[in-house]
Amino acid sequence: MNHRRALRAAVTVAVTGVLAAGMTMALTSTASAGTTLRASAAEKGRYFGAAVATGKLSTSTYVTILNREFNSVVAENEMKWDATEPQQGQFRYTGGDRLVSHAQANGMSVRGHALLWHQQQPGWAQGMSGSALRNAAINHVTQVATHFRGKIHSWDVVNEAFADGGGGGRRDSNLQRTGNDWIEAAFRAARAADPGAKLCYNDYNTDGINAKSTGIYNMVRDFKSRGVPIDCVGFQSHLGTSLAGDYQANLQRFADLGVDVQITELDVMTGGNQATIFGAVTRACMNVSRCTGITVWGVRDCDSWRGSDNALLFDCNGNKKAAYTNVLNALNAGPAIPTTPPPTDPPPTTPPPTDPPPTTPPPGTPDGCSASVSLNSWNGGFVATVKVTAGSAGTNGWNVGVTLASGASVTNTWSATASGSTGTVRFANVDYNGRLGAGQVTEFGFQGTGSGAGITPTCTAS
Repeated sequence: MNHRRALRAAVTVAVTGVLAAGMTMALTSTASAGTTLRASAAEKGRYFGAAVATGKLSTSTYVTILNREFNSVVAENEMKWDATEPQQGQFRYTGGDRLVSHAQANGMSVRGHALLWHQQQPGWAQGMSGSALRNAAINHVTQVATHFRGKIHSWDVVNEAFADGGGGGRRDSNLQRTGNDWIEAAFRAARAADPGAKLCYNDYNTDGINAKSTGIYNMVRDFKSRGVPIDCVGFQSHLGTSLAGDYQANLQRFADLGVDVQITELDVMTGGNQATIFGAVTRACMNVSRCTGITVWGVRDCDSWRGSDNALLFDCNGNKKAAYTNVLNALNAGPAIPTTPPPTDPPPTTPPPTDPPPTTPPPGTPDGCSASVSLNSWNGGFVATVKVTAGSAGTNGWNVGVTLASGASVTNTWSATASGSTGTVRFANVDYNGRLGAGQVTEFGFQGTGSGAGITPTCTAS
């Protein structure tokens, strides 16, 4: 979402016509009441965030509200494809780096938005298709996620890839035409590049149980069943004058798949129901234990992409609106995210065996190291993720060799250093992942053109 995009005709409006009475609950706090959105959300183990345009970080009223009320930020435009790779292979992170620095200085987490999207692509990508676009897109995911590695709480890896309407299918786009598995390929590349970040799919008009949200639900269920690395689903929630009565139920069914859910771009049209809807959305999130946070798309009404809708929690002078009060009350009244208690079994009455460790390594893990590879391939390219496992003596460093098929070439590498790009290529550890204890595992990856078929890695340790 961004200020430049025209307001969608499909902004979510009434699905049921009225707010479900079951979404109303007594606002009785179960803990000390936070006095700001960020304090109350943090008390409950969640974040409350805002979309930020870095050009406004020099506006005092804007920054005062941002720093006081929010403990998470997301860039409106500064991390999108056109901003981060304006020319192919030439990356620019100025805006994103500025936002990350502001967040780190003010105790905020950062959502990354968005690695791949059919809109706001740079002109050079808009003119591509097929394997050239596929390779460029995966390279973009890899490079951007690697640059921000360790600094992002959640990435919107793919944004708005499903079509509106009753079919529940994918949106036709240049990315979709590179192959139906392009979303899976993007998630796998993002995991390899930034393994500590939550990886999310994000979309709009998914606020209730409808054909579009069900299409996404089916994709997430498939990904989870096959081990595709997806951790969360974002519900934009650009709302009109009413809220779907099954809003909370929709969040819950995704959470039941084993993913976190997040409200990612919340804004609500001004009017008599605005405060009520903001409160209801917040309560719905609080009632779903895997709803980890809420982000509003802007700070003040005059910062909103929705113009005269006055769709946010603060007016242009920075005054709190009635919607703010409803949100804060709902945060304070809601339950905290439950934590899993430690096991309550009594300690064993006999000490563990004291036999010495075996002098030979377990089967399949030689005294040195072993390596295995998983491939995500498409016509014209592939991403390889290599798992290195230390043998019984551990490693002070490791080196993995692979022999590529004829015509294949390594184009980039992460978490290792490559020697060569064709034929037999050797990958050595980098400074932070060379020392492994017995049986410990690390991963690195590389992207290539051509075929990845037949890659069999061999590992030597020092």
